[in-house]
Amino acid sequence: MFNTLHQMFMDQYTEMWTALDQIAERMRALGAYAPGSYKRYAELSSISEFDGDSLPARDMILQLLKGHEALSKTARSIFAPAEEGGDEATLDLLTQRLQIHEKTAWMLRSLLQE
Repeated sequence: MFNTLHQMFMDQYTEMWTALDQIAERMRALGAYAPGSYKRYAELSSISEFDGDSLPARDMILQLLKGHEALSKTARSIFAPAEEGGDEATLDLLTQRLQIHEKTAWMLRSLLQE
């Protein structure tokens, strides 16, 4: 499954990198500064970083699934404050992110089924 997983991981990495830019731009539009370093992102993250050299494919998929589930949970937690603030642009961004993370989690779960 190397080639399949390699392509899937690359697609997800590219999508997440693009999303990071969109989120940072939204933060700036709201007058806040986005974190400016990987270290700061790691400090703010609810997803723990893998501390090792390699994992079996199934464990990689499981770790990625947990990350997407955590991101979905975070996105859901921001809906209420955005609604209360009448922030439609942030609500739109959250909806887009939630759809992507839930769909990706579903696809990853399907890979784990035997």
